[in-house]
Amino acid sequence: MEFPRTGDFLKGRLRDNLSLDDLRYIEDLVETVEQHGDGARILERGAPTERSTILIDGYIFRSIDSEDGRFIVGLHVPGDFVDLHGFALKRLDHNVVTAGPVRVGCVSHDSLRTVMRDRPGVARAMWFATLLDAAIHRKWIQVLEQLDAPQRIAHLYAELQARLALIGRPVTRALRTPFTQFDMADMCGVSAIHANRAVGKLRELGIGEIRRGDLYTDDWDRLKAYAKFDPDYLYGEGPLKVKEDWS
Repeated sequence: MEFPRTGDFLKGRLRDNLSLDDLRYIEDLVETVEQHGDGARILERGAPTERSTILIDGYIFRSIDSEDGRFIVGLHVPGDFVDLHGFALKRLDHNVVTAGPVRVGCVSHDSLRTVMRDRPGVARAMWFATLLDAAIHRKWIQVLEQLDAPQRIAHLYAELQARLALIGRPVTRALRTPFTQFDMADMCGVSAIHANRAVGKLRELGIGEIRRGDLYTDDWDRLKAYAKFDPDYLYGEGPLKVKEDWS
């Protein structure tokens, strides 16, 4: 693989509009690669940071802890620059936590300053990645407002399947994740009991079965229809896809 650390960055979206020189430059930005186990806090709320991380393998949560418990407010897949906005903010208002084992690449903020100054095309691609995170976050808010618990869980897996397909990791019958039932509850804004009932509802309807975080379905189209899933907000194929004239 020519780009073993950053080959999934914006894949299926803006990546095809970047030059080979830009892609090599992005690959060389990664100074170190780290491996972390499940539940590791890569960045803690309020901690100063002088680097950003790109997810190479695995899943990462954004989470907020409060007296009422944990709230998972974001999910990242390979190719995502997880805390790129930490370059501007320096301290985040949430935690960046691994979900299962991961590999991440680390990019210093000194290197990102050079990108801002010398490589406007790469800088814009990174800006696009950050705005894509915001689009996904807005959709999560809408889902919490409009869908019931079984539909929320179905939407979570529908989105994940679509995001993995965009980076060339297609899912057929089984979508395997390290998510616990508590994770699903915290992502969908319900209690663990309600999450358990929602999982049961999906099974009763014949839409999908979730076992230890892995979702099995014979009909992704039916699952997506039940979840009212519209992938346009992912800026892949469809009317919002960034065209060749993005620059």
